[in-house]
Amino acid sequence: MSYQSTRSNLLTAPAVAWLVAFMVAPCLLILSYAFFQRGMWGGIEYTFTLENFARVVDPLYAKIFLTSARIAGLATLLAILIAYPAAYAISRAPRMRQPMLLFFAVLPFWSNYLIRTYAWMVLLNREGLINNLLRWFGYQGEPLSLLYTEGAVIVGLVYNYLPFVILAIYSTLSRLNPELMEASRDLGGGPIRTFWRVTLPLTLPGVAAGGVFVFVLSIGNFVTPALLGGGRFQMIGNVVYDQFLTANDWPFGAALGLVLIAIMILLLMLQARATARASGERARADA
Repeated sequence: MSYQSTRSNLLTAPAVAWLVAFMVAPCLLILSYAFFQRGMWGGIEYTFTLENFARVVDPLYAKIFLTSARIAGLATLLAILIAYPAAYAISRAPRMRQPMLLFFAVLPFWSNYLIRTYAWMVLLNREGLINNLLRWFGYQGEPLSLLYTEGAVIVGLVYNYLPFVILAIYSTLSRLNPELMEASRDLGGGPIRTFWRVTLPLTLPGVAAGGVFVFVLSIGNFVTPALLGGGRFQMIGNVVYDQFLTANDWPFGAALGLVLIAIMILLLMLQARATARASGERARADA
């Protein structure tokens, strides 16, 4: 083994050990728990069974999965619609201003996730800032019930994950070859046609990366639905949380978590494949 190879292995060893200890091992533990039974008083009884996976496809839990996917999908779509214009504006700003604009985009991450979510509770409750502003503008009706709704959960998810989408889309926009847009204009393409036929297709990998990130984190989120949803409806993350910490049914919670992990891996694989295909198309376009 060469010196260069040995040095590379030594440098990557801490990262690999970290991933194995805190990602691979927990996933394997969850995988093993999913095939055992719940004990009479909770915990785990080490008897092999597939009953947990049969319960996962029960109409009750299938409906919760679909609800979670719908909410995560809406949050993803809304995040992309907001993030793309913001990332586009940042990428077209003068180079000297772009770092400052990116700083403002990620500024919310300087505060804790729970604090950001509680801030939305203050904004959306019946005596919160939004309802007070409506009264100040002359609204005389009943205060709007904005908190503890599905819309509040979607808003909270979008707000918390939006910076990631902006950064993902900005990274692709900033790497675009400006000569491609110039060629489009030289061939008679206007700004709108150039955007739809050149800019957007070449930046779809960034859109896909940001979208997958928001969807994966949103579908398994349990903090935002619990706080902004008020327990009025459940997402699958809340069900997994309850199985482990309330019902003490670790095997079924592990089965639900395993399904979530499988969905996340599938989405990441599709996103990686789409990115590789787009990279090949970009290389051919540059050539």
